[in-house]
Amino acid sequence: MANPADSNGFRCGGRMFAASEIALIREVVATCRGLSRKELANTISELVGWTRANGSLKEAECLMLLARLEAQGLLRLPAKQQTRPVGTVTSIPHTDAGEPGEPLSGRVETFAPVRVERVADAGARQRFRELVGRYHTLGYKVPFGAHLQYLVWISRPVPTVVGCLQFSSAAWRMQARDRWIGWDDATRACHLPQVVNNSRLLLLPWIHIQNLASATLARALWGLPADWQAQYGVTPLLVETLVDPERYTGACYRAANWVEIGETSGRGRDDRQHRRHGIRPKRVFVYALRRDARARLRGESGRP
Repeated sequence: MANPADSNGFRCGGRMFAASEIALIREVVATCRGLSRKELANTISELVGWTRANGSLKEAECLMLLARLEAQGLLRLPAKQQTRPVGTVTSIPHTDAGEPGEPLSGRVETFAPVRVERVADAGARQRFRELVGRYHTLGYKVPFGAHLQYLVWISRPVPTVVGCLQFSSAAWRMQARDRWIGWDDATRACHLPQVVNNSRLLLLPWIHIQNLASATLARALWGLPADWQAQYGVTPLLVETLVDPERYTGACYRAANWVEIGETSGRGRDDRQHRRHGIRPKRVFVYALRRDARARLRGESGRP
């Protein structure tokens, strides 16, 4: 990581900030003491033109930048307000809707069609948070950056929620993925928004329906490009996911035609000092949403 105090600037969230921009950020923080951290992040994002393809400000990423600059002693932020920080564990509701239901088993055709419905209101958000928080091995955390969440339904014998899916911003650097695509740093910085991470896949533990996981993935990926484009102004070309080999085989991803391309270093996206290098590496699977996805991600025109 570059030292923001030197002439080389400072990299954060896939963008290199020039020394002049760092100076501007420090000046804004110093002179706008009445603003909250969130207000500072949005103000700075707008000043330096740090936006998504749909024009929305990169608030979460800018908050991370400000925190890193503060950690290096270059500025002092206002005290944190009492809100849930991005990426932290949040309170999980326990309601009747989240209690274990009747065990279901059999072939997926018996329960079809499988529906994957986007979480779009407060009730669905609470249900998603409860199910993931109670039954996913990684629990529920406030998502970082861009993300979409879905509830998985079967239609027969009665409409029933049987699982959850979450798609999030891709990891900035992943050696196996970057090598498979053929990325250098500059090309990755340009095309990374077109990669999405499947950060949660949950089928409820009392559901034992054959091929439901692969059917869920197939249905979700069919609608993901349009949903992501509508929300963030970017049409994704590739979806990635990480599988812990100590817990899972990745069989459902293989059955849904995902490709295994290697392993992670075991660090995790926030391990900037390499303290966790080699700890529990994960298998990396990818799914191309277009035949020419790799070529397009390298900046080549590809086939129409």
